[in-house]
Amino acid sequence: MHSFIPPKRFFPYLTWKDVQEMPDKANVVLILPVGAIEQHGPHLPLIVDAAIGVAVLGKALEKLDSEIPAFALPTLYYGKSNEHWHFPGTITLSYQTLITTISEIADSIYRAGFRKLVLMNSHGGQPQIMEIAARDLHLKYDDLMVFPLFTWRVPHHVGELLTPKEREFGIHAGDAETSLLLSILPEQVKMENAVTEYPPEIPKDSLLSMEGKLPFAWVTKDLSSSGIIGDPTTATREKGDRILEDLSNGWVKVIKDIYTFQQPNAST
Repeated sequence: MHSFIPPKRFFPYLTWKDVQEMPDKANVVLILPVGAIEQHGPHLPLIVDAAIGVAVLGKALEKLDSEIPAFALPTLYYGKSNEHWHFPGTITLSYQTLITTISEIADSIYRAGFRKLVLMNSHGGQPQIMEIAARDLHLKYDDLMVFPLFTWRVPHHVGELLTPKEREFGIHAGDAETSLLLSILPEQVKMENAVTEYPPEIPKDSLLSMEGKLPFAWVTKDLSSSGIIGDPTTATREKGDRILEDLSNGWVKVIKDIYTFQQPNAST
């Protein structure tokens, strides 16, 4: 049931007595991996985002100092993926359902005495939802610290393994994600079906971009007929192993930081 997570770090394996008697619960770090079940081209399985989150977190928790209390909550596999729903197999929640689910999970862990919750999101279509949920939860419980983090935004050097074009436009099922899946779920990757597809070019004189400071709304079918946005044909397991190692090292640093972090309070 724990998948890539070390059993001793898997929250559901605890008993209620373990939770009741846990020391210093206010500084225990609970991490909720949030993924998606959505199309990732003809070569990758639907589980990509959820699998990446659990694998990276599991590797990080293996490396984490045993003295730091941190636990993985069960993965929230479904996310808001309606930008992909034109491709069969995608399962999506509404943003309202996702926010409500996260909020009610947080209610339960708060009631148990925990005060540090990480929303470890691996799906590029929902960082804003994590931020809204985190802000609302902190308003509801002013002593609850919530960290809406994106799996790929911890310190890392993944960009060094990619071409400049892939770094800019390879945002879905491209080199990085495919390489990582070759590392963690190689039997589920169909490299013979991988194709390269970048989005149509935006006029050079435009200030607008897909995901920059001045974005426009889009759904995947606007940008790709295959469901791929990037070049997965250059992916390798060796690159995936390096990405997994690099991202997990970044997460070790972040979890350590969260463990010692205290909410700023200008009134004290």
